[in-house]
Amino acid sequence: MSEINETKKQGGISVETQHIFPIIKKWLYSDKDIFLREIVSNASDAITKLKRLVSLGEVRDIPDSENYRIRVTLDKEEKTLTVSDNGIGMSEEEVEKYICSIALSGALDFIKKYEGDNDANASGIIGHFGLGFYSAFMIADTVELYTKSYTGAPAVHWSCNSAGSYSIEACDKETRGTEVVMHISDSETEYLDSTKIRSVLEKYCAFMPEDIYFDDGAPKAESEKSEGEEEVKPIEEKPINDKEPLWKKAPSACTDEEYKAFYHKVFGDYRDPLFWIHINADYPLNFRGILYFPPINNRYESLEGQVKLFYNQVFVADNIKEVIPEYLLMLRGVLDCPELPLNVSRSYLQNNVYVSKVSAHIVKKVADKLNALCTNERERYDKVWADIRTFVEYACCRERKFYDRVKDSLLLTLTDRTTRTLANYLEKAKEKHPNTVYYTTDTALQAQYISLFAAQEVEVAVFDIALDMQYIAMLESYNPEVKYKRVDADMADALRGDGDTTENEGLTALFRKVSGQEGLKVSFQPLKNTETPVVLNVSEESRRMDDMMKMYAAGGVDLGSMNFPVEQTLVVNTASPIVQKLTGLCNDNETEKSELIAKQLYALASLSQRKLSAEELNGFLADSFHLLSLL
Repeated sequence: MSEINETKKQGGISVETQHIFPIIKKWLYSDKDIFLREIVSNASDAITKLKRLVSLGEVRDIPDSENYRIRVTLDKEEKTLTVSDNGIGMSEEEVEKYICSIALSGALDFIKKYEGDNDANASGIIGHFGLGFYSAFMIADTVELYTKSYTGAPAVHWSCNSAGSYSIEACDKETRGTEVVMHISDSETEYLDSTKIRSVLEKYCAFMPEDIYFDDGAPKAESEKSEGEEEVKPIEEKPINDKEPLWKKAPSACTDEEYKAFYHKVFGDYRDPLFWIHINADYPLNFRGILYFPPINNRYESLEGQVKLFYNQVFVADNIKEVIPEYLLMLRGVLDCPELPLNVSRSYLQNNVYVSKVSAHIVKKVADKLNALCTNERERYDKVWADIRTFVEYACCRERKFYDRVKDSLLLTLTDRTTRTLANYLEKAKEKHPNTVYYTTDTALQAQYISLFAAQEVEVAVFDIALDMQYIAMLESYNPEVKYKRVDADMADALRGDGDTTENEGLTALFRKVSGQEGLKVSFQPLKNTETPVVLNVSEESRRMDDMMKMYAAGGVDLGSMNFPVEQTLVVNTASPIVQKLTGLCNDNETEKSELIAKQLYALASLSQRKLSAEELNGFLADSFHLLSLL
């Protein structure tokens, strides 16, 4: 047996810069634009650190009136993009420690020293990983750094190329802070376009906590003269960001006009939002935000919102479904979650307890808002229901917990455009049709049936959007004791009167002949409304199966030989004078007249179910003219 070498070896994993830099350049972030967010965030952190030291008394020579700022400068001739700040700066030792080493974060060291591990998220410091600085190499072939520490240590110039070779030397920088000079590579010249840079800044840095100024190199007027004034005033440079966004304020300190103005600014929508939710969660969740309900006009295709996720006022992404449940993504709004790191994987978000609690809290706040409106501002709720209905239905279909929270605030829109809660509808209907909701999908096409119900004071709900069929199925699954029937389904008991229900074999044969359907079901029933001679009903189950088959076919599902015939029943109103006259014609063997009338009656009944084809319409018109000629 050979001897076993029991010597244990230990060491650290080494990475060659010539190998890691190509990876950083291509794969560090999915969107190259993010490099500017990272560099500007570092500048913001540098100022935040200095402010903290001042507040702790560690630095005493900086006045309270100090004008902290970040400046982004584009130089097209030199092909450079520079981000400068007047923050904490760095010494040569700090440059060697934090800049020359990848993934070593000076921010974390600062937090541990001055804030404590438990206060890391409350510090306002953005960077945690120590990787963001190197995102500059995604668009630059050389990056230079000029920095001078607040301590008064000699200024340092650091330069590095895309191969990872760097140099450090003293420089003559006189002011405190850091300048990052990115020499744009020939393949990334789009970042020499001022419009491009401004759009990136507006996207990622619009609400950063320190003033950001952008100098695009274009000549600027130094003064202006207002109309009607003789005095010439200097033009005050304005930052491109709003460092005190609305979500940081207390809800009680915000006006409706401020909420609307913020919505218009952030989302570029000229329309006013319907209403909004201001979330101000402290311990233990610690996140803030504003969620808006935009007007969506019941158009299913327009259910695309935009919830912007921020981290300490730095934009992270739009519509992250791990934080914002997918069924709420049609909302618009902003969320600032300082306990979420900037660089996290989707798997991290999926398994993070904090994320789950944030998501649950958002769902609760949305549900609470809807319930509050329904209970306390019912008139306003009724007015906005047409816009939010699609959103609410979709959310209920996607998540049972959400349905359970808002079920008492769900409204039915009736044919007269008034609204009722389901409980209120069932309470009113308990005498005539208990536990049954009658509805229409097309008020124009199904007008005949609606009038029958209206004559008996039976309310009809309107379900006329694409999502409604799924919504109805969901309601029935959660409340199986309540049934939903379309107005053209089986004849409602509330519509039946007293009278003869005897089958008339002659009329049955006649209607089967003129319809061309030997298997047509014909039912004889006296209706309370004597003006309607016949109606064509389709069983609720048969019609739903037909709709489902059409949906599958539209989705590309091959149904093969599967064929589910639609079960139709022609209800002949024995109380109708027209039907009684038709019966007399049949008894008198007036074959031509009886067939012509029966054919017209069947065509009229069919019009309430579908549009006639061109051939059918021509035949209908010809028969109508023939009938008129017999008068």
